[in-house]
Amino acid sequence: MPETFTAGLDLPRIAAITLDLDDTLWPVWPTIERAEGVLHQWLQQHAPRTAELVASPAELRALRIATEKERSDLAHDLAALRRESIRLALRRAGEDPALAEPAFEVFYAERQRVVLYEDAAPALDWLAARYPLVAVSNGNADLALTGVDRWFRGGLSAYRFGVAKPHAAIFHAAAASVDVLPEQVLHVGDDAALDVTGALNAGMQAAWLVRDERPWAEGARPQLIVPDLRALCVALGASADLR
Repeated sequence: MPETFTAGLDLPRIAAITLDLDDTLWPVWPTIERAEGVLHQWLQQHAPRTAELVASPAELRALRIATEKERSDLAHDLAALRRESIRLALRRAGEDPALAEPAFEVFYAERQRVVLYEDAAPALDWLAARYPLVAVSNGNADLALTGVDRWFRGGLSAYRFGVAKPHAAIFHAAAASVDVLPEQVLHVGDDAALDVTGALNAGMQAAWLVRDERPWAEGARPQLIVPDLRALCVALGASADLR
């Protein structure tokens, strides 16, 4: 696991913190895989030919990639892309495309059943007591349904806002939602390009949360690199024995 790295973090300037969700507060792929499994079970009961067509997660994802190519207008909306990929599978299997709506709802409900990283809850307790927190996500996790809304003043998701990270507009809107300037915000996320480069280009400070051994491969470096959310809190002034 990488060590904490600080390069010019301006602590007094931080008046608010924005946080990514997927792979920052919880691991996303175990959640998606479980939701896809529940979706497949539903299709076996209600659309068996479609279930056979997408018998493996790889086949379902291939349809999703095909949908992304056909519906570039939905690039910022992962929920709509998922729904339309299900609709495409139903059409290819010769079954009712209207089943895409209830099928997606089954997937979506399971997708909200996230399991937080062990460090997330105590870190969010500490952070929320000291800073207004705003979620900024390209995914379709719901703050209330995932149970993390108690820590956040609000959240911006790409599918509702209309543009995705790394576009500066979504970062600027997050800052404005808690009445601070972008330069007063520290953004925290796991994606080097979407989170870190996006936040830096929007005029924010950035913390790269990297739980594995990935090297930094982008341009301008973040002000902070941390291996987990506990280390983030320590860098911001928490006691090293934060629980």
